[in-house]
Amino acid sequence: MLTVARLSGAQMRERLEDLARLRITVFRDWPYLYEGTMEHEREYLPRYPDAKTGTLIVARDGDTIVGASTALGLDEESDYVRKPFEAAGMELSRIFYFGESVLLPQYRGQGVGVRFFEEREKAARDHGYSQTAFCGVVRPDDHPARPHDYEPLDAFWGNRGYQRRGDLVATFTWQDIGDTAKTEKPMIYWMKSL
Repeated sequence: MLTVARLSGAQMRERLEDLARLRITVFRDWPYLYEGTMEHEREYLPRYPDAKTGTLIVARDGDTIVGASTALGLDEESDYVRKPFEAAGMELSRIFYFGESVLLPQYRGQGVGVRFFEEREKAARDHGYSQTAFCGVVRPDDHPARPHDYEPLDAFWGNRGYQRRGDLVATFTWQDIGDTAKTEKPMIYWMKSL
């Protein structure tokens, strides 16, 4: 039976290794093609328990974590995440940023993705934020690794009330599977007012 719960503080820190493994596994697939390492994950993930607004939502099948979703105030995020919002003159202290949302394929289609959004939006309200935002990678339609049956999540995000913001674009850097170096990827933001 699947359960979804919100963690914070020490509980969150105890689950960072699970989150790291999920990120490496799920983000290997299209469209991220992420060649992750535990070393990088251990450097990146402490941002969540270290932040005063850090949030981790986990999905469990019994005692096993099969999915996770993160969030924190945009005013506590890294420069490269904040940059488009700052350039647009937006007030960072009003925006709650949704980081990763990862779920093993066999558990998809059971409402967990919806719960991840609901729980992160609740966390945003609990911390006093009035808007939420997240971003998704933009890959060319003719990319050789794109599966022919790929369905973007745009409709799912739109049904949750999010609007694509083509004016808010960041650049994230990571190494794709099969590459020998990190490359820059454009990331388009989606936003919602709570």
